[in-house]
Amino acid sequence: MIPAPSDYLRILPELVLAVSGILVMVMDPLLPAHDDRRSIGLLALAGSMAALAATFIMADNPGSAFSGMVRVDGFSVFFHVVIISVTMVVILASFEYLRVQQIRLGEYYGLILFGAVGMALMSSAVELVLVFISLEISSISTYILAGFRRRVATSIEAALKYFLLGSFATAFFLYGIALMFGATGSTKIYEISAALRNGPVSMLALVAVGLMVVGLGFKVASAPFHVWTPDVYEGAPAPVVALMSTAPKAAAFAVLLRILFAAAGSLPAWHWLVWVLAALSMSLGNLGALVQTNVKRLLAYSSIAHAGYLLVAFAAAPEVGVPAAMFYAASYAAMNAGAFIVISHFANQNERYVTLDDYTGLGRRAPALAIILTVFLLSLIGIPMTGGFFAKFYVFRAALDSNLLALTIIGVINSAVAAYYYLRIIVVMYMRDPREQAPIMKIPAGVGISLAISLIATIYLGVLPGRVLDYTLSSAQQMLK
Repeated sequence: MIPAPSDYLRILPELVLAVSGILVMVMDPLLPAHDDRRSIGLLALAGSMAALAATFIMADNPGSAFSGMVRVDGFSVFFHVVIISVTMVVILASFEYLRVQQIRLGEYYGLILFGAVGMALMSSAVELVLVFISLEISSISTYILAGFRRRVATSIEAALKYFLLGSFATAFFLYGIALMFGATGSTKIYEISAALRNGPVSMLALVAVGLMVVGLGFKVASAPFHVWTPDVYEGAPAPVVALMSTAPKAAAFAVLLRILFAAAGSLPAWHWLVWVLAALSMSLGNLGALVQTNVKRLLAYSSIAHAGYLLVAFAAAPEVGVPAAMFYAASYAAMNAGAFIVISHFANQNERYVTLDDYTGLGRRAPALAIILTVFLLSLIGIPMTGGFFAKFYVFRAALDSNLLALTIIGVINSAVAAYYYLRIIVVMYMRDPREQAPIMKIPAGVGISLAISLIATIYLGVLPGRVLDYTLSSAQQMLK
């Protein structure tokens, strides 16, 4: 069957990102070895901006494409905007980082763009084999990016650990797809949903859902599939961590939302599985963060905890849980990407300054940088006037509306515990004497613009969340049909 022209419009952002990535790879060997590859970075930035514009063209052409394997609706458009925006911000922040770290490899930008292709396609794929292919495109790119500081042993360790454990988790997901096909005779999400609703539920389908949750649980760094997270976040380049802690997780959560609510919504057993994963992730993540002195490792454990908060919405009723999860994913992407961009800028050459002691007196030495980081940390806590506040509010309200009182109490207690280690960073910045050995560099244009975008998004979602929440409500209804 020959695809219609409208089919290509429905994957236009992915096509733009792929073409941009190919141009980057072709252009890289044509530049002299001593070139800093900034021109390639600008090309990648232009490609991500064009892909963001293409997303709005895609949004004007809703419907299915390629024999029902791709579905464009408000849900997929929302996650496209989140993923491509994070990609654009990370590329901006990488200009100065690569110069400081003396990394002159243009394929860095190509890998980011190719990874974004997989992440974006994951959010609109409604066929499990296509989801798997998209997941692999995203994963292979991030595996390589994690080891991009090739002269640093911890970076190589991070890449190997991420690759080995990631491959193991992908096998679980693939086995889940195979079993689901055996149980329902289809790999299309909405056909699976119809088969499960209209026929007897087999144990094979329950096992399939469990295996797919395990595979995606690794990608979102939920406990007990989180063991890779601290080491990989510590060893990977800081801008790459800003990417992998937000965009791939948003894409994986989008897939998980479709699988659990659209495909397996009639299976009651998975709600308890998600309940346990949410409670474990929140508790283990926050307890692990309490004892960290490395800021990257601290935020790695924080990332595990936030995966738990987001999973609370998965345990709730779909009409309230899906919009809450979507809003949380967007808020977390803005504030966590911003926090890691600050860390990336402050870390200096070879990422020497990443401990809590290095941040002492930052409020007096670099007040602008300290204020920006403080806003992101307050948002991660869930303080009012930030996106993190409404993100947690909507998630916990969805849980209460679904009579999940015990899980809500666990979440609120964990939020109070998390406030300690976030506030500890703020105390170190403003209430300790400065240390001279951590130099402060002027904020370059790329870093400044990326921080401004993250900061504006964090505050906007905390002050005027109405429009975004309304969009998530309507998008959730489209996804659940």
